Amino acid sequence: MKKALICGVSGQDGAYLSRLLLEKGYEVHGTSRDAHRTSFDGLAALGLRERVRSWSMSLIDFRSVLQVFDAVQPDEVYNLAGQSSVGLSFQQPVETLESNVVGTLYLLEALRFLKKPIRFYNACSGECFGQTGDHPADEKTLFSPRSPYAVAKAAAFWEVANYREAYNLFACSGILFNHESPLRPERFVTRKIVAAAARIAAGSKEKLVLGNVKVARDWGWAPEYVDAMWRMLQQDAPEDFVVATGETRTLEDFVAAAFSSLGLDWKQHVSSSADLFRPSDILSSRGDPSKAERFLGWRAQTRMEEVVRLMAAAERMDPGMKETR
Repeated sequence: MKKALICGVSGQDGAYLSRLLLEKGYEVHGTSRDAHRTSFDGLAALGLRERVRSWSMSLIDFRSVLQVFDAVQPDEVYNLAGQSSVGLSFQQPVETLESNVVGTLYLLEALRFLKKPIRFYNACSGECFGQTGDHPADEKTLFSPRSPYAVAKAAAFWEVANYREAYNLFACSGILFNHESPLRPERFVTRKIVAAAARIAAGSKEKLVLGNVKVARDWGWAPEYVDAMWRMLQQDAPEDFVVATGETRTLEDFVAAAFSSLGLDWKQHVSSSADLFRPSDILSSRGDPSKAERFLGWRAQTRMEEVVRLMAAAERMDPGMKETR
């Protein structure tokens, strides 16, 4: 039985990755900064809370990292931890850089120090590319980050590439574009939209206020994206991959689909405020997942409208999101 250690198991991707690995027969361990105080709502929503062994681990405490690695003795490590909100990164740039850059460095140092054949996955982000416009980004596209979050993820990406080359580690990064699910916290705009639409459909008189609804993103379905993560660690040699749908839709499209799925006209319930615009933002972002399809046999199956429909159905059925496919 293989052992997997998921750093940041309490998030959206950590929960879906746990489910995937358990289905494949893994023994799954997961970390958070304080496992005794973390609710692990995502694991609970999927009915997995008792099947994943949790550990307290701080990514910016090297002793903590080494202790957990030594106790678990994992075959695979998935780094999904670190501050992951683009918007919040403008308010907390130091925390964002420390958790993503220093945290990834300590994980890599632990792998180098232990000298064991552990395979390492690092969660990078399509945000690192900045504006892609009409040219979808692939693995050779230069990074041009436009937020503290993207800067941190870009630095962590190069740390992984450097350690892979210098120390012959099986270490790779998945450059994932936006991927959503009912397990997203409401601080993420996609869940904020769907949750507000569901409340309005249920009779709430609130008005949903958003920032720039003209921005365009490449939106996919999170349960499919964790499968790409796992496939990267099953290859003969470590390589980096872009994971995306290859399609771009505006935030306005997302809003319209969310309200329409609940029988509402979004224009009657949504407004835009410049106060919610980011200091700098990406107007259009799209990935080219052709390498992932060629080498991993992975292809996104769920497009934006279906992502919205699934999120809205889960929100309608149960605020606790028990149906998360």
